[in-house]
Order: sequence, then C-alpha cells, then structure tokens
Amino acid sequence: MLVWLAEYLVKYNTVFHVVSYISFRAIMALLTAMGIGLWIGPKVIRRLQILKFGQEVRKDGPESHYKKRGTPTMGGIIILLAIGVSTLLWANLANLYVWFVMFVLFGYGVVGFVDDYWKITRQSTDGLIARWKYFWLSVIALVAIFCMYVIGKDTAATQLVVPFFKEFMPQLGIFYIVLGYFVIVGTSNAVNLTDGLDGLAIVPTIMVASAFGLIAWATGNINFAQYLHIPFIKFSGELAVVCTAIVGAGLGFLWYNTYPALVFMGDVGSLSLGGALGVIAILVRQELLLVIMGGVFVVEALSVILQVGSFKLRKKRIFRMAPIHHHFELKGWPEPRVIMRFWIITLMLVLVGLVTLKLR
Repeated sequence: MLVWLAEYLVKYNTVFHVVSYISFRAIMALLTAMGIGLWIGPKVIRRLQILKFGQEVRKDGPESHYKKRGTPTMGGIIILLAIGVSTLLWANLANLYVWFVMFVLFGYGVVGFVDDYWKITRQSTDGLIARWKYFWLSVIALVAIFCMYVIGKDTAATQLVVPFFKEFMPQLGIFYIVLGYFVIVGTSNAVNLTDGLDGLAIVPTIMVASAFGLIAWATGNINFAQYLHIPFIKFSGELAVVCTAIVGAGLGFLWYNTYPALVFMGDVGSLSLGGALGVIAILVRQELLLVIMGGVFVVEALSVILQVGSFKLRKKRIFRMAPIHHHFELKGWPEPRVIMRFWIITLMLVLVGLVTLKLR
C-alpha cells in the first residue's frame, strides 16, 4: 500500500524513492509487525481471559503441564494481525506471490481458529474432526499450489533445486503440485506438533523465516541468483518483506509466549505459520532446504509417526511420549532446557542450510 503512495509522492520529493527498495521495506515490515504484536498483545490476552479461552492439557502428559491449564490460547491471532497489517503496509500488493502466502496464512488461520474454538467449548484436547481438518487444509493447499503451477509452468519457478548440485534442476511438471501439497500440509502440521512448550515453535519459525527472507531476496536478484547457482525468479524478492513481517510478528508474540508463557498461539497460529513457511519454500524453490533448516519440525513430526506406527504394529512405544519434546521432559529435562536446546539445534540447522547455497 505504501509502495503505491510512495510512487505518487516521489514526484514531489525524491526521499520517498527509498520505499522502492526491498531491503528498506523488509526492515520496516519487521519493526511494524513487532510493534503491532507488542501493542495488541496485552489487549488480546485480556480479551481471551474474559472469554475464558483457556488451554486444555493432555491428561496423559507431563505433570508439569497441569499448571498450564487455563492459560489463554489462540494467541496466534496476535501473529496473524501483525503479519497482515505489516504486509499490507510495506509489501507490493501487485505481487501475486505475496497473495499466495497470505491466502494460505489466513486460510489455515481460519481452520486453526475453528479447531481451537471447538477444543475450548468442549473443554477437550480434541478439536475439529480430523478428516474435516485435513480436508480443508488440503483444499486450501491445492488451490494455492495449482494457481502457482499455472503461473510458473515450465519456467524456473517449477524446477526442483537440489542442495549441493548446481546443474541438476529438473522440471517437475505435474509433480510440482504433488510436492507442493505435501510441503504445505506437512510443514503446517509439523509446526503444529512442535508447538507444545513455551516458545518452542515460534523461535524456530522466526529463524527459518529469517533465512528464507535472505533466500527470497537473493532469488529475486539476478546477480545473486547467478552467483549462488539458484533459479532467478523475478517476483520472489518481494517475499523478503513477508518473511520479515513473520519474524517481527514472531518476536512480538515471543515477548508474551516466552517461558512461563502468558499466552499460547494455538492451532490458529501454528497451522498458519507452518503453511506460510511451506508456501514460501515452494515459491523460492527451496523445499529441500526447508527440510534441513526446519529439522526440528521434521523430527517432531517423525517422532509422532514412528510412535503411532510402532504402537499399532508392535504394541510398543519408541519414545516415552510423542512429540519428542515430551519424551525429553519425561526423562527429567526441565522445560526451559528442552526449549533452549531445540532453539540451538535450529540455529545450527539454519546456518547449515544457508551454507548449502554456496556449496554446489
């Protein structure tokens, strides 16, 4: 929105030309989103308390979590509002890539909102019926990925980028839709499963979004794209603004979500953030890099899959409890230790992911 205003005002004063730079708008998007998050956080938390939108806790979970029952949930609303307003202000709204991310972000946010609301009204950890939840997540993902495929068909936007290989970039064709579907839905659910401890999901999300902000900026710059041997995708640079808005909103939310949390993001936050990261990874052609940098999310999801599979096939559990962060809690690790170590692991994985861009 401010891009269009600046284009008009630059005729009267060249100082407004600075708004045309993605780097400037990315920084401003971060600061704006963080400021909004810090400002509306107490108001949203207070409203959630009045409405008695409190967290339900698993009866078979760690005993230390029982005291969290009743803590306001659905705090992801703070994140969505901060990202939405900041993006509308600082992103170029003529860029379709921005709208793809916003479509999935808020679409998944609605699904998460319904899921959270059902949990609260039923006073249970069971929310939206699983088949309906995945149906709507799938519909939203397929609509987005099909539109992305139509726009980028048979161009660099639908090539598969493989880490460590600079020449091997095959066209995916119709498999682009299949891959995109699993990336969006899979990442969404992986972040959702990770969101079990105070700040555990939001900080890795911030780190991964920060890295993708740099990658989006490089992918949208022909010189950097050629230097790093990654596809040059003309409109992807604008995603840097969306990524920094996610970072800023995440930092604003972390102020209230850090241990001991005053509010939880709920599914409205975790599903939407995971979906957004998935879309961004697809648009900048770095799905495999998302697996590396989001390794904590991957391990959390795999721990649940392995646990369920093992119990059904062998009637035995692999972990004391899944997702895996609960396993470490039951082993005696204090919650802050689990959180910090997962943060450190994510930081290392993000750095490894960034390094792979040059090692080709």
